[in-house]
Amino acid sequence: MATVKEVYKNQLDMASVRLVKDKPLMSKTPIRSPEDAVKALGEYLCQMDREVICVINLRTDGIPINCSVCSMGAIDQAIAHPREIMKTAILSNAVNIVMMHNHPSSNLNPSKEDTMLTDRMVTVCEILGIPLVDHIIVGGDNSEYFSFREKGILPMKAIKLESDYNKLDMNTPSVAEEHVTMRPRRHR
Repeated sequence: MATVKEVYKNQLDMASVRLVKDKPLMSKTPIRSPEDAVKALGEYLCQMDREVICVINLRTDGIPINCSVCSMGAIDQAIAHPREIMKTAILSNAVNIVMMHNHPSSNLNPSKEDTMLTDRMVTVCEILGIPLVDHIIVGGDNSEYFSFREKGILPMKAIKLESDYNKLDMNTPSVAEEHVTMRPRRHR
């Protein structure tokens, strides 16, 4: 007769990731500007004694679905990988996200690492189809903030639609480019 240990010897443990709802932190007010995001989450972040990176997952109308703490770091840095930042966005079916983090030093200037993470997140978000609306840094008494979008560091990419049929290039695929050219369907 086999022992319990022998029966479970060749089995693989199952792991799962689940979205758990905590108590509300934000209202159902739409986030349409950096001020709205700071009003929703800035005070919470400014109370932290170390750098914390959060993501606000948004519906189409800008109303927050939820907020997730992606990384708690040290007093002068927080390290986050895009997979941690995007995990709740994907699980929540977010249409857009806003990234926020604090600088306990109250110096709102982004570090080189902040800028590199933002650049990386723009690419990741573009691939996943969940645009990064803004990356906001808060600090001190929450009276000021730094918005990558407002400073022009995080530009919105425009979709170029062609209105003149004669200008369409039917031979060149234009799927994953900076601009998208809409082509009419070919009827058979």
